[in-house]
Amino acid sequence: MRATQAGPDAPAVLDREKLYAARLHAARVRPYLATALFALHVVEERRVSTMAVDRYWRCYVSPAYVARSSPLELAAVWVHEVSHLLRDHHGRGERLARQKGLTGRGDRLRMNIAADFEINDDTFDDELPCPEDAVQPRMLRLPEGQLMEEYVRQFGLGAVDERLVWLDCGSGSDGLDREWELGPDGADGLAPHERDAVRFRVAEGINGRPGPAPRSWRRWAEEAFHPPQPWRELLGSAVRSAASGPGVGEDYTYGRPARRSAGLPGVVLPSIRHRPPRVSVIVDTSGSVSDAELGSALLEVSAIVRTLGGRRDLVTVVSCDAAARIAHPLCEAEGLPLVGGGGTDLRTGFAAALSAYPRPDVVVALTDGQTPWPSSPPGCRTVVGLFARSGGAEDDPYYTPVHPPDWARVVRIGPV
Repeated sequence: MRATQAGPDAPAVLDREKLYAARLHAARVRPYLATALFALHVVEERRVSTMAVDRYWRCYVSPAYVARSSPLELAAVWVHEVSHLLRDHHGRGERLARQKGLTGRGDRLRMNIAADFEINDDTFDDELPCPEDAVQPRMLRLPEGQLMEEYVRQFGLGAVDERLVWLDCGSGSDGLDREWELGPDGADGLAPHERDAVRFRVAEGINGRPGPAPRSWRRWAEEAFHPPQPWRELLGSAVRSAASGPGVGEDYTYGRPARRSAGLPGVVLPSIRHRPPRVSVIVDTSGSVSDAELGSALLEVSAIVRTLGGRRDLVTVVSCDAAARIAHPLCEAEGLPLVGGGGTDLRTGFAAALSAYPRPDVVVALTDGQTPWPSSPPGCRTVVGLFARSGGAEDDPYYTPVHPPDWARVVRIGPV
């Protein structure tokens, strides 16, 4: 990890047998990472003090470090280095550097340390002991379980101990090429499709048989090949689609006879009148919905008004926890009273929305989904904006997820 020059006591050759035995142990205690561990190609490099990786899945190894380390320590470093590549720290580091202007070597060191924090907080145990020089979030009094991008924001170079100045896990940890790396034209590097194939097989293995995989790896496997969706655009598209569908906003009127009346003398047929659709928004205000999510719901109400061409008179809002409140026409409300805090039963919210006059053409429900749903379709188009949930409930043996009904268009709302 730390760049250094080979000393006079450095061994003449790399002890590959010891190094590969350590990789075998790492694959035995972390079987879900086996595919990635054996995809790494070893390169002997005396200018690194321990081990480092580049974005092409080469692992640069110091012969001196292998000679002085135990097989268990080497196994831990194998897992650490391959974790940089699986978590795409090189790609994320490049994006973070562009966004925040982190171009100096000191900034790259911060990113390397932050990436190590993300990996090391749940990697080691009795079968895979923590290496002596591994950095941990608690060294800087930072919480565990965060991402590299979050850690980078929380410390500067002034907080970094002098012992960490030469920390270097290679370009695989931050995206900045090193002079001792072989680069894209060097031998034994993996092509982009081969790297994706390795990551895909690891993710499929964790999803198929998660076993002892930590929660952070299970979350990674779920998200690795399902990138976050632009939910705001999807929700707006769903509302527009529902509001412009066949039959929405149509009614019969005798104010103007239908043209077909000419074929039926003495009979007056009504014509079809098109009017702007009415939308009722049900906001889940139960105790499980946070203030931030309620704020997001208000933003979505504003977006729905814009979808209807600014017609606030066409939108009503129903706040609902275990009981529904009055449906407030948006044009009459100076401030939307989102009250609640109890349990959740959106069936009462649907009943209140559908009992309003005039009846809505589209119902939009913004909720975390932990609610009973109406047993039958409400008779109008329905869109459900589902607030994202992660962790917690999945560990409860009595937890039973409640999925939105099939008759509703569902858009998952969460960070992009």
